[in-house]
Amino acid sequence: DMVAVFGETTGCLALPNLRDKMKHHPEGYRILQERPRIRLSTLDMGRLQGLPDGSLGREYVRFLEDNKVSPDTRMPPKFVDDEELAYVIQRYREVHDLMHTLLGMPTNMLGEVVVKWFEAVQTGLPMCVLGAAFGPVHLSARKLQVLATELVPWAIRSGRNASCILNVYYEQRWEQTVESLREEIGIFPPP
Repeated sequence: DMVAVFGETTGCLALPNLRDKMKHHPEGYRILQERPRIRLSTLDMGRLQGLPDGSLGREYVRFLEDNKVSPDTRMPPKFVDDEELAYVIQRYREVHDLMHTLLGMPTNMLGEVVVKWFEAVQTGLPMCVLGAAFGPVHLSARKLQVLATELVPWAIRSGRNASCILNVYYEQRWEQTVESLREEIGIFPPP
């Protein structure tokens, strides 16, 4: 909860920038207008589980199951007064697990740090930058070496190369393969 609050209270520059990126992109603009939510109540989990291996929907459900996480754990914004910016931070929170899925990263400390590096480059949110910078303090020397030599450079390259992750209407892409969506967005294959 404190991380979420920190994200809201320090995102005053990044959130308007993200909103503007969404407003100037056809798919992002539609998302802002329709304001879809990624919640258990809006997902047809049975349908997603029945999709072919490799599809975004099937791999997303597999990620949720393997890591014992739920999209419903994302708290609603409390400290963003602007309704549209509040939706932007909510959307960012709700697509976080999809970033894990697209980046092929687990929810362990190493995986979270890699996702935070990607999200920091993508969003400019201070909480992502701090998570990327300070998350590694808990890692072993071996993991730090892999992080520094392989994973962080890949996450930064992918974050810079990728189009804005908030401009993807994931709910309409469940059948698309993870591989083709990565390619479309500009995320390099995980190392």
